[in-house]
Amino acid sequence: MSSGLSILYDTIRWEEKALFDEGKKKGIDIKMVDCKNLFLDLDKGKDNFDTVLQRCVSYYRSLHSTAALEGKGVNVINSLNTSIFAGNKLFTHMLLQKQNIPTPFSAVAFSEEAALEALEKNGYPMVLKPTVGSWGRMIALLKDRDSAEGIMESRERMYPIYQVYYLEEFVQRPPRDIRAITIGDKVVAAIYRYSGDGQWKTNMALGGRAEVCEVTKELEDICIKAKNAVYGQIVGVDLMESKEKGLVVHEVNNTTEYKNTVRVTGVDIPAMMIDYALQSRK
Repeated sequence: MSSGLSILYDTIRWEEKALFDEGKKKGIDIKMVDCKNLFLDLDKGKDNFDTVLQRCVSYYRSLHSTAALEGKGVNVINSLNTSIFAGNKLFTHMLLQKQNIPTPFSAVAFSEEAALEALEKNGYPMVLKPTVGSWGRMIALLKDRDSAEGIMESRERMYPIYQVYYLEEFVQRPPRDIRAITIGDKVVAAIYRYSGDGQWKTNMALGGRAEVCEVTKELEDICIKAKNAVYGQIVGVDLMESKEKGLVVHEVNNTTEYKNTVRVTGVDIPAMMIDYALQSRK
């Protein structure tokens, strides 16, 4: 019997395979839909979609396909609001601040000159991040004015979004961060992500390693608040252990990766995601 559950993707990662395999184990007929092959008549019905797990890697495919499907009355997880807000670090930061959720200090500037002024005012080092992006790409540690000028000069000739200078404090912390997976109103698993050799970034794609992180009440509370701030349902929350502020949230991930969380913790996250998606239709 059809479940009316679809997985929308543009790249097949371990996560998407795991969702499909889990569906087979449960006897659920999951429809796999490659967003690159998708077209939608925007003025007609649901096009045989009921509930969609949005898993596109591309921010722009994810955002626009969610908008189209949700506008046609399809139940999309996560929603368009989450796609918009969690997909942009500046938007996320402002919503977290509004809900009094601890975050690293951040600033934004809209020209190279203004960004350099902000750095002089707030001090080095700071981290320059694109407002839209993942996997640690285009993130730079600005240690002094010379390094800042060199990096920013190149970005002035890039796509306009890279001329929005989102600056974040270089948090004094252990050489790790935390990735917590939230499904509904529960943090189902969390890991520490340690920096790889010679790296200050903790992204697993850059050679980091992972260990189990205990889900304390403090961690769960802050993660659920962060999820709710971006109107999320299934998200990954990234936190750092600031020596000054304690736990701070620096990112919320809309189509979060969880391969290493499953590998390290043994928690069956794909099964929980499918169960949640099916229950969300009721």
